[in-house]
Amino acid sequence: MHLFGLTGGIASGKSAVAARLRERGVPVIDADQLAREAVAPGTAGLGAIVELFGKDILREDGTLDRKKLAASVFADEEKRKALNAIVHPEVTRLTFKEASRLRDAGEPLACYEAALIVENGVADAFRPLVVVSAPEDVQVARAVARDASTPEDVRARIRAQMPLAEKVAAADFVIDNTGSLAELERRTDEVLAAICARLNVNPEIYE
Repeated sequence: MHLFGLTGGIASGKSAVAARLRERGVPVIDADQLAREAVAPGTAGLGAIVELFGKDILREDGTLDRKKLAASVFADEEKRKALNAIVHPEVTRLTFKEASRLRDAGEPLACYEAALIVENGVADAFRPLVVVSAPEDVQVARAVARDASTPEDVRARIRAQMPLAEKVAAADFVIDNTGSLAELERRTDEVLAAICARLNVNPEIYE
């Protein structure tokens, strides 16, 4: 089975591309969902996070308050590294567990959707790599509408990440998401066809 990568920046449209791939029949392994599983109540991951950040990082129901955690690590590089050391190995384990399941099920192709593929230096493990791109003003407008954030908060989050242009430079395929959803879906279909051609996968599976 071929496992290709999908990444992008804040509100660039990565999730919309993943949704279109699922619609076409491509299984998508969502790293963010796996990260949630890695710190679910009762897991060793959540226990390690509570030990590091304290019980105030939990909601009343015992689940992790991800927004509070994000705020805690945003300006603290050491805390962010410590958090990543807890979560990333477990996400990797869960990723390859799911990839093995899909392979055993006979899937010829699957997508790994993650925000930090390039930053973590694993782009070559998920070739071809697809990067979803959008101008910063479009990212800001979409994130403000989606998250009820302020433009200043969104720009600060963008500045804290690897520049989207660097991700684009590492890409095998780029999906520009400046236009409409219909245009995004059409471009996604084109990229899927190109990936099938590159990997010798029958494109008729996804028609």
